[in-house]
Amino acid sequence: MSTAAPDDGVLYEEQVEPQPGTLGMTLRELLIVACWLIGFVVSFFPVGGLGAGSLWQSGLHWILPVAVPTAAVFLIVLRRFSPEGIRRIGSLGVDQFASVAFSVSAVLWVQLLWDLGSASASAGAFLVGWAPIVETVVALALVVLTVLAPLVPGLRDDFQGRLETLAHRNANPVRPVIVPVRADRELLAIEAPAREAEAPEAAEEAEAQEEDFLFATGPDAVTELLTAGEEDDDLAGAEEADDETHRTGEAQPAESGQPFWILTPDAREVLDEHGRELFTIGPHAWALVIDDRGGAYVIRHDDGRIGYLHDITNITKG
Repeated sequence: MSTAAPDDGVLYEEQVEPQPGTLGMTLRELLIVACWLIGFVVSFFPVGGLGAGSLWQSGLHWILPVAVPTAAVFLIVLRRFSPEGIRRIGSLGVDQFASVAFSVSAVLWVQLLWDLGSASASAGAFLVGWAPIVETVVALALVVLTVLAPLVPGLRDDFQGRLETLAHRNANPVRPVIVPVRADRELLAIEAPAREAEAPEAAEEAEAQEEDFLFATGPDAVTELLTAGEEDDDLAGAEEADDETHRTGEAQPAESGQPFWILTPDAREVLDEHGRELFTIGPHAWALVIDDRGGAYVIRHDDGRIGYLHDITNITKG
């Protein structure tokens, strides 16, 4: 069994090493909860002076700066205390969703602070309350704890040694786009008149050869014409063989990273990301490999299920 580098994920659940923490959460997650709690409480205070109201009193402006980050923090806490709960929001993981939520919140608080500063300059009075300043600082801190955390020493430990799982289908690489064949049609349209012009010349040459054969005198002349005809046939056959070889060589490019088929000599288990058996593949049917992870194959079943094959010894590739 191979071991992964500290910066990489691991393929086997038994390779996952627990992290030190408090109250069942890591230091980064506790800081996220603390920053969110400060921001949530401060959001009920007025955003400006001169009798201004709080963010909750201004229509639906509270959804993106406060409600969405609250949902992200809830998912982070839920992930720790209910690992089998919600693990994705659409094609985003929990940490990815939190990064997006806190980034949007930070932009909106900076925008509000900018608007209040512009209004203060126009009115000649200080209209900026202390609440949006605190909210902006808290939002930027949450961005550091999520978006920039993989680069910060002490925080990036949360992202090292995680169990590798299959990406959501919406997060997979896109399929290649087919190049339009309009250019090939234009080329055929140009070559067609040229072929029609060559056809009469070929017919004239054939007629001339027939006349030479009919009016040839002596066995030597007839033999020479027959030999020339055989040489032409051999040359045409060789050209056709070269064309077929060339086409065959073009039709079989060896591209790496493409799915391939395998056949195992015995029945083997295909496991999910938690090490549980999903299905088995055996010696009586080929199995489709959609990715080679180096130490395991990602297998797609006929019914669409996807899992890991860790025993990849003595396998026949198709």
